[in-house]
Amino acid sequence: MGLSEAPSSARAHVAFFGRRNAGKSSLVNAVAGQEVALVSDVKGTTADPVRKAMELLPLGPVVLIDTPGIDDEGALGEMRARRARRVLGMADVAVLVAEAPSPFGPAEEELAGIFREKGIPFVVALNKIDLTEGAEESAGEKSAGEKSAAWLAAAAGAGAGAEGAAFPGGAVPVSALTGFGIDALKGRIAELARREGQAGRRLAGDLLRPMDVALLVVPIDGAAPKGRLILPQQQVIRDILEAGAVAVVVRDTELRGVLERLSGAARPALVITDSQAFALALAEVPKDIPLTSFSILFARFKGSLEAALRGAAALDGLEDGCKILVCEGCTHHRQCDDIGTVKLPAMIRAFSGRSPEFAFCSGGDFPEDLSGVALVLHCGGCMLNDREMQSRRLCAEDQSVPFTNYGIAMAKAQGMLARSVAMFS
Repeated sequence: MGLSEAPSSARAHVAFFGRRNAGKSSLVNAVAGQEVALVSDVKGTTADPVRKAMELLPLGPVVLIDTPGIDDEGALGEMRARRARRVLGMADVAVLVAEAPSPFGPAEEELAGIFREKGIPFVVALNKIDLTEGAEESAGEKSAGEKSAAWLAAAAGAGAGAEGAAFPGGAVPVSALTGFGIDALKGRIAELARREGQAGRRLAGDLLRPMDVALLVVPIDGAAPKGRLILPQQQVIRDILEAGAVAVVVRDTELRGVLERLSGAARPALVITDSQAFALALAEVPKDIPLTSFSILFARFKGSLEAALRGAAALDGLEDGCKILVCEGCTHHRQCDDIGTVKLPAMIRAFSGRSPEFAFCSGGDFPEDLSGVALVLHCGGCMLNDREMQSRRLCAEDQSVPFTNYGIAMAKAQGMLARSVAMFS
């Protein structure tokens, strides 16, 4: 990712769902204005979700996601359909793609029901409207154009859906082939996505006043990427600057010396540390200076702080052999001192005096079935959008599995949890 690009986690995720051959891939290409997805007349061409990060005016940075047909058949088809359903966990806005010449069927009703159940705002794209234009009427039957009009009326009227609920905002007639209605569809997507945005939420800027100094503790060890800061550090620095405050970045090895030099008006109003440097920061940072971590800031930003604090209580009751699932939203090369697979498990064993079993997942591989899991430990989720983080947390809550965050778990294990969240009361 270039320095000028918005991270995927900050982009609205717009996913296209529907039956095979409804024209989802063609519609994604039409909305993107470029060939993003493979298109053919063969049913089931899209085998895996296809993603494209781009700027979608008038909305801004988005990720467009093309999905396999929800009605795919056979063992392989069912695997494809499951992958399509998995995208539901990250969709900020859904586009239900249906064919103009065909009536609403069970697949469309099922998808609309899922969207409503999960609270995903959606729009119906009535694709292939070009096939209804100019169609000749046959004796005793409605023309294709009249059928299309009836379709639109059903989509917008109170009678649509098995429960009598209308499709929100009706349907948008479009043609991926001719480009008809594409701008109207983009406008509707933008309208829905804005309602789901992160307006008003801050990482650290709301904790500071203009010209306040925020001191950021960033260890540069074997696990740190070469030549750059990691994404959470970049995003927190940017938010501090937008608040008109001053960001001072220091390695953990220089923390004491920098604190000695920052006095008077330059005394830090807030210290933010990498979780693995909590113990050092606790020892060095004066008690009257608020102290927290990047990971905890992200838990608050993504709306999971309270749930993560509740979940951390499970660390007090661990038993030998209980299963802890450690999850990371990104994929990276594991190193000998990796925080998720090495440092965090060692810290939990030392804190609890127990020997739990650790399992690991990364990227998009969050399991739906958490049977036998005593605790889910998740990273800050800087690479995941809010919807996916919420989906993972709710998945755990629905199965009565405690869910907490790397930073909160490490703060608790090092005896500084109360202090690290005190400024959020």
